[in-house]
Amino acid sequence: MSALDKALDYSRRLKIDECEIIFVKRKITTVRITDSEIFELKTNLDESYGIRLIHNKKISSIQASNEKEINKSIDDSLKISSNLKLREFWKSLPHELRTNRLEGVYDKKLDEISGSEITDIAQNMINCTLDNKINTISGSINVVSEKFQIANTNGLSAIDKGTYISGIINADSEIGGSEVSGIGQGCCRTLEKFSSQQIGNDAKIMCIDSINPQKCETGEYTIIFEPYSVGELLAFVVAANFNFKTYSEKRSCFSNNFEEKIADDEFSLIDNPHISQGIGSKPFDDEGVKTQINTYVDKGIFTDTYRNLFDSFKENIESTGNASRPGSPMGRSSESIPISIPHNLQIKSGSASQEDMIKDTRHGLLVGRLWYTYAVNPIKGDFSCTARSGIRLIENGKIKNPGKSVRIIHNLPKLLQNISAIGNNQKNVLQWASLPSITPSIKVEKIKVNSI
Repeated sequence: MSALDKALDYSRRLKIDECEIIFVKRKITTVRITDSEIFELKTNLDESYGIRLIHNKKISSIQASNEKEINKSIDDSLKISSNLKLREFWKSLPHELRTNRLEGVYDKKLDEISGSEITDIAQNMINCTLDNKINTISGSINVVSEKFQIANTNGLSAIDKGTYISGIINADSEIGGSEVSGIGQGCCRTLEKFSSQQIGNDAKIMCIDSINPQKCETGEYTIIFEPYSVGELLAFVVAANFNFKTYSEKRSCFSNNFEEKIADDEFSLIDNPHISQGIGSKPFDDEGVKTQINTYVDKGIFTDTYRNLFDSFKENIESTGNASRPGSPMGRSSESIPISIPHNLQIKSGSASQEDMIKDTRHGLLVGRLWYTYAVNPIKGDFSCTARSGIRLIENGKIKNPGKSVRIIHNLPKLLQNISAIGNNQKNVLQWASLPSITPSIKVEKIKVNSI
């Protein structure tokens, strides 16, 4: 009998109404790059359990680090539940699960890769970034392989294996009047699709093209956001507004706009947990609900939100399969209480090339990277961010010269309504400790920027 079966059997003997147990086994290998050299190679092995009990309409939870602690953890969690609030709306944990196998989410080669092989990949990223105009290189590679298992007293039992690889390079140059930088980033689920060369080249090109930046005057610009900067906006500004809990509590800037037009006709936003190579792709969510492709914005119309069981039961509607126990730096964890987040937030590709976007821009900026992005007034949709790297001034359809950092204080509803083009250069993006996204470049009109 497995540890999960023993735990469920023990909870039944205690006559607990429902018990859910999570088991996660993870191997995480990290290579850190500092001062243009491999600085550290570290591998962590982790096994842990997450337990959630629902008894007399009260929900309690606890974690255990090994099998021997599980029964005691169940006892402790049950004792705690007597002091908790009743959840009269709670219905039931899932009873069954039938899913199809996803392609491009597990790679045996990546599962069995050695530390020395990962170090070689990191060294190739460095080599592809090296240039006499670049002073220092920093970054990292993370490789995660995991086994996620979920079972509950309603008979549900499921296992999912996944692999992940993500790399990032920062290139810095001190040539010219000010220090500039460039970034290269890539992430996927199989070794074959990971390009260390592309990451290094992207960082090198952005850095070199940023040397000798000119001041960007305060004013109104057309801005072309490249995929990495769009990912920042999706993770820290856009996503929360489609959370059902946020929406139902009137804390989304779109709470009063359901089934109404909130964006340009060409803009469609989906959550795609089935896409090959997606960092958040999975056949079932972290409560054992089958995942599905959900559309939040369809050709500019606000069509849906994302939610887990708890938030759905409160309003007597169905879960969208968005329960998540996010692990760091990627994948899943044994957190005993799931949250509700998108799996792979995806902007559907448009027809424009980035080159054509630039040609059609009279007075604008090309922005490769955003920093310090956060909501200033979430209910209204106001947000602030700093365009720090990869800024290029565009005049009359041509890139004129590199630009210095600027501050952008803008409004999400206005941004979505003023999208004038969506690119065909879709890319996997993973911001630090944040949501994975899949996005092309987008072009937005009438954005006020402040010179720094």
